[in-house]
Amino acid sequence: MRIRKFLFILLLCLTSFSALAAGDYEAGKIKAYTCTGCHGIVGYKNTYPMYHVPRIGGQNMEYLVIALQGFKSGEREHKTMNLQAEALSDQDIEDIAVYLAGQTNEPEAE
Repeated sequence: MRIRKFLFILLLCLTSFSALAAGDYEAGKIKAYTCTGCHGIVGYKNTYPMYHVPRIGGQNMEYLVIALQGFKSGEREHKTMNLQAEALSDQDIEDIAVYLAGQTNEPEAE
């Protein structure tokens, strides 16, 4: 009986944590609008230095959170991304990640 209670409490804690960590899709849709200026253009290449800008729609949510947190902290270096992420709260990052993870990498039909 004690094991069942323990497992139940553990399960409750785990589900509570994931609910607290979840972002808001609709809020992310608004907050991610700026991201589409570079990451939403099919085949976009940066001018200097020349490199392909990755599409981030459909990317893994956890990866997006880690990447944005890395840009925010300066652990990942990219001047534009560092400046963009610097202004984001942890909730903003979660919201953006939830929204972008829900997108596809397919170009939108015109």
